Amino acid sequence: MIVPGQTVENPVTGERLTFHETARETGGEYVRFEALIAPGGTLASAHLHPYQSERFELVSGTLTMKVGSRKLEAKPGDVVVVEPGTAHNFWNKTDESVRMLVELRPALTVESLLETMYGLAADGKTNRWGMPNPFRLAVIADAHFDVVRVPVVPSWLQRAALAVGAPVGRLAGYRPVYRPTTPVRVPRPAPAAV
Repeated sequence: MIVPGQTVENPVTGERLTFHETARETGGEYVRFEALIAPGGTLASAHLHPYQSERFELVSGTLTMKVGSRKLEAKPGDVVVVEPGTAHNFWNKTDESVRMLVELRPALTVESLLETMYGLAADGKTNRWGMPNPFRLAVIADAHFDVVRVPVVPSWLQRAALAVGAPVGRLAGYRPVYRPTTPVRVPRPAPAAV
């Protein structure tokens, strides 16, 4: 379970997220985190959130984003809002890290999905794009179908593919949530001065 102050890192895609407010603190209304995208960093795949809006507020750096059919260069001070059902992706094509504040409304189970995907990448269980093997991915995608989907492929076809792939993945021992073996970073409060 993600807690405020926790950082998850995807060394494959170059993303590091530090959670400020989680679903638990907000009653599921939203989740808010800071994202640091390394030079060359990108999302593992273009995707859409069928029931969530996602808000990106750029703090530093320049991020190339594709939102629907629109491509843009987001700079410090820019706010980009992605409405539910809109495909999006991003890339850091610069030599400097990008820092942004991200909020998803409602939170749903996005924390579980992020912890799972980043944990798999950190533990070396993904390909060079940050994606696990197809059967493990089917189990994860089936459990998080209300949180994330791939664009272009109709939802009914994704459901049909998951109806075949997810049971095979579960038989292979894959679970919808993965707890990383790499240590989780949660800042500890400084000791009181005497």
